[in-house]
Amino acid sequence: MATPNASYSVRFRVALTNRPGVLGRLTTAIGDAGGNIIGVDLVEVQGDVMVRDLTVFAIDVPHVEQIRKSVEALDDVTVLDVRDRTFLMHEGGKIEVKSKMPLVSRDDLSMAYTPGVARVCLAIADNPADVHKFTIKRNSVAVVTDGTAVLGLGDIGPEAALPVMEGKAMLFKEFAGIDAFPICLNVSSADELVETVERLAPVFGGINLEDIAAPRCFEVEDRLRATLDIPVFHDDQHGTAVVVLAALRNALKVVDKKMEDLKVVMAGAGAAGVAITKILQSAGVPNIIAVDRKGAIYGGRDGLDVSKQWMAEHTNPELRQGTLHEVLPGADVFVGVSGPGLLIRDDLRAMHRDPIVFALANPDPEIMPEDAEGLAAVIATGRSDYPNQINNVLCFPGIFRGALDAGATTITEGMKLAAAEAIASAVADDELAASYVVPSVFNRHVVELVATAVAAAARAEGVVRPGHVHSN
Repeated sequence: MATPNASYSVRFRVALTNRPGVLGRLTTAIGDAGGNIIGVDLVEVQGDVMVRDLTVFAIDVPHVEQIRKSVEALDDVTVLDVRDRTFLMHEGGKIEVKSKMPLVSRDDLSMAYTPGVARVCLAIADNPADVHKFTIKRNSVAVVTDGTAVLGLGDIGPEAALPVMEGKAMLFKEFAGIDAFPICLNVSSADELVETVERLAPVFGGINLEDIAAPRCFEVEDRLRATLDIPVFHDDQHGTAVVVLAALRNALKVVDKKMEDLKVVMAGAGAAGVAITKILQSAGVPNIIAVDRKGAIYGGRDGLDVSKQWMAEHTNPELRQGTLHEVLPGADVFVGVSGPGLLIRDDLRAMHRDPIVFALANPDPEIMPEDAEGLAAVIATGRSDYPNQINNVLCFPGIFRGALDAGATTITEGMKLAAAEAIASAVADDELAASYVVPSVFNRHVVELVATAVAAAARAEGVVRPGHVHSN
């Protein structure tokens, strides 16, 4: 059941008669309506009238209106204004560009711009690799989308995708110190998307592809990886996969199982599902069965797109057929990257001993943690209000930090495996528990661990620019 949360955080500005009991009745009315008050602030006092701001968490927009009506029904209380704090946060955008050094004199201007900048331009013209040394390219990432698969909202277009890409840019800066720029493209094909990114690439040290619908996302990433000499990373695929593998490594310690013995059933065969499959196979999982709306994917099944055809050829070695409920018995691990409510408790009872359940559909998982209680040995979701949140922010800032630091020209499977191992290592053995198999997204040590491991893997694999020397 949904609970009041920060994504529906509202500020009620009210005027109330300044006498005992009125504020108490106001807060009681909000509580009785299901609102969670997290702050009460005094704005001003005008004679016998007091103006206050109340910050309230709600469940959704109709719930906000319900709370408002409850407040308006009170004597001695007048609602002056209701502001959605999420929209307030987004007003004017969430990011900005700042200069790294002041311009306070003619000398400053002559070095930062003309005429001094011409010498730097000519140096780069003589040695193009110096663009990584003398420009923002050294520490910049483009967050690129076409707006076709935004969060759980679908194809809402590039303009509507911009708030998400701004948020992603914030995370890059906040967690890894990387200057990221939202690039929302009005394109209608993979060809247009690839061509546009190729033309923008001289500015950036890396490309983070985001919220691009399958199967286009696979083609776009493959083509850009082939033509660009900077890291290209589709986070919806690989970020999710890396964190899933990290969580699974620690969950297996909790239940005392090994990768090479696992049977994994996965609901969902889109971008994330394919990437999770590939990284789990690289980690040694021998038996993965993917299920879509039509049932298990197996070799010989008709009507498969390119990505699902790959799944049919590389998974389900026993050629199992049937629905999710029919192939799940005996599985050690369930991974859901599909939709809400797919699992019931009887499904968990049919799984192998100490089942691991990663129900990652957002906002509503394939099974709610409370419904799996007592049956699943370890459960993780994509939500922040439950333990074990599988969140890509554990991965992509450190992946790109490490790639940029090493001067990497691509991101390899080995670098992703190193990132997963680093994330898992952030949970100490003496802290490891069923409710704690992945670190908190606010554990700033994670980025350092991931960046160091990724940079080392890049150097070991020889996928770095010759002569690259990183300096902060």
